[in-house]
Amino acid sequence: MSRARRVAKELSDIARDSSTTDISVVALDPANLTTLQGTFGGPPDTPYAGGTYIVNITIPDNYPFKPPAMKLATKIWHPNISSQTGAICLDTLSTGWSPVNTIKTTLLSLRMLLESPNPSDPQDAQVATMLTENPGLFKVVAHDWAVRYAGAPRKMPLPSEYKGTEGKAEIRPDDPARYRGYNKNLVTRFTDMGFSVENVVNAFIRVGIERNDGRDYPLEEAYIGDVTAYLFDEP
Repeated sequence: MSRARRVAKELSDIARDSSTTDISVVALDPANLTTLQGTFGGPPDTPYAGGTYIVNITIPDNYPFKPPAMKLATKIWHPNISSQTGAICLDTLSTGWSPVNTIKTTLLSLRMLLESPNPSDPQDAQVATMLTENPGLFKVVAHDWAVRYAGAPRKMPLPSEYKGTEGKAEIRPDDPARYRGYNKNLVTRFTDMGFSVENVVNAFIRVGIERNDGRDYPLEEAYIGDVTAYLFDEP
């Protein structure tokens, strides 16, 4: 079976099964079945539940003897998926590939990866460290990203409101003195990534971020990079 016929059959099978699964795949160019887009729902009982995740799929010339290339187009906080590029660390997409696998089974494997993250073989080291050292905070941040980028309904507190470990969340008092003259919205852009108000403010001071009389303003990309690098280097 040629590559085009194989892919066409797989797309037909996925469409026929759409009533029993939340996985769907469409060809971005029906005349050339090499660039596809898949979607699946976040697994229940995970921080990603209720979200919809989009996957960019490229079919190689020698498919199915070589695996498809997949990248997550929806931003996600997961140790085996890059939070910056969407690159995926999954055996099925590399050494674990077999011609008997399909686009659908690979997307199912990706969905299972969201259920069972593996911090010992990370694609994103910062996320893996958070999962290992503070799994409670990891769940809160992963859920916040699911809400912001995948359309999941919010069921957990914001990362800026999180305090504790092993999933215990408490609300911190919103004391303006904690922001030390910086605009709250400016600080929140970083606390929503999982960092505490105190650490963000310390990073601002260390990097030399202007307080701008307490008014909000857009940070230059270079300053964002400096603040983020400082925060990730902090214990």
